[in-house]
Amino acid sequence: MSGFFGVVSKDDCVFDLFFGTDYHSHLGTRRAGMAVYDPESGFSRKIHKIENAPFRTKFANESVTMKGKMGIGCISDYEAQPLLVRSHHGTFAIATVGKINNLDELTTLVINHGSHFFQMQNGCLNPTELVASLINQKENLIEGLKYAQELINGSISILLLTEKGVYASRDKMGRTPIVIGEKEDGYCASFESFAYLNLGYKDYKELGPGEIAVLAPDGVKTLHVPGTDMKICAVLWVYYGYPSSSYEGRSVEKMRNLCGRHLARRDNGSVKPDLVAGVPDSGIAHAIGYANESGLPYGRPFVKYTPTWPRSFMPPNQAKRDLIAKMKLIPIHELIEGKSLLLIDDSIVRGTQLRETTDFLYDSGAKEVHIRLGCPPILYGCKYLNFSRSTSDMDLITRRIIVELEGGNPPAEVLAEYVNPDSDRYAKMIEEIRKRMHFTSLCYQRLDDMIESTGLPAEKLCTYCWNGKE
Repeated sequence: MSGFFGVVSKDDCVFDLFFGTDYHSHLGTRRAGMAVYDPESGFSRKIHKIENAPFRTKFANESVTMKGKMGIGCISDYEAQPLLVRSHHGTFAIATVGKINNLDELTTLVINHGSHFFQMQNGCLNPTELVASLINQKENLIEGLKYAQELINGSISILLLTEKGVYASRDKMGRTPIVIGEKEDGYCASFESFAYLNLGYKDYKELGPGEIAVLAPDGVKTLHVPGTDMKICAVLWVYYGYPSSSYEGRSVEKMRNLCGRHLARRDNGSVKPDLVAGVPDSGIAHAIGYANESGLPYGRPFVKYTPTWPRSFMPPNQAKRDLIAKMKLIPIHELIEGKSLLLIDDSIVRGTQLRETTDFLYDSGAKEVHIRLGCPPILYGCKYLNFSRSTSDMDLITRRIIVELEGGNPPAEVLAEYVNPDSDRYAKMIEEIRKRMHFTSLCYQRLDDMIESTGLPAEKLCTYCWNGKE
């Protein structure tokens, strides 16, 4: 995943840019960058790897030495950005969030128009450079941004820094957010709505699907009006969004709490654990909602030790990564030994982490571990956002089990039965997951309950990873 932040100010913007970008650290762990423009010194840019140190540490020097009245920053799990580009539009910096499915097709299109590419990432073309090249195909930036949005299959949101201001372009179906904040001396554009609150900004507006706006220190102007259709990613509420985040005016923390309440109502007292707990951090609000609805006690049978174990600390060796994941978990034995626990997590993707957490609780003396999930079974790899480095459906534990149960990849109509929580095939899949993961019991959130918890109409949400519907 990725997140970005942009600032335009009548005074120096680097302080706001530094901390606004840092507030997106939960969305990326590999690379980060900042680019600024100053009327006297021009453009400057810096990129750092953040795999072994957090953003604030890596960019501490730049927070002091960089200067400018406008800037953009980005934190990413993928390509290095922002990029600094020279073109017939002049010099600009660009950062993107999203996923391009037709990368090869668009690369050929751009090359055939006489453009060349320079930025490579792990032997592949940098997608953000491709977006910049598409923008450069048109005579002005507004038409270029519209052109890129029309051609890209997938999803792309863009921040573009020029000498005149910061252009913000939300992807055409609004799958990811861009929110504008304002204060007396300027404006900001942010993926996360909470990222600017402690910097003195107030909510100004949220860009609609496909909307393009330009931010200048003296105002915000809409250059392309938003569309009427939206498919914002529901996984933002379930997992990626920070608890203090809101999307389309709907709170992440409140949504997760309501999901937990729905899970408790579905259980209807069928299990009697000694304690309800959430897997830190995204499972905690679910667990509080479950405990409040059921009347069962809430507790923390284990905690994550994070002061010197940041999320970004990931050794290259898989075995060591697995070991570190375990070492972060510190048991509270008085709340585990001989206890029946009901543990709520946001989701199961491959199954590795939650299986290890369950084994960790059993090894620490738990008698039972009941598992509840904040979202339905994930059956389809995401086509629209880079939520995971793995794109194959067969990376999902659900699809591996379905293939085993069916003796091969099933046709679409059979796969649809595994989506239906009232079907026999669904029940068999859940039971097989339960057995393999060593859970005492297992229940997933229903899709209708999850959608109701967001407070948005179903047609406004992208739920492709759960039901395969675009």
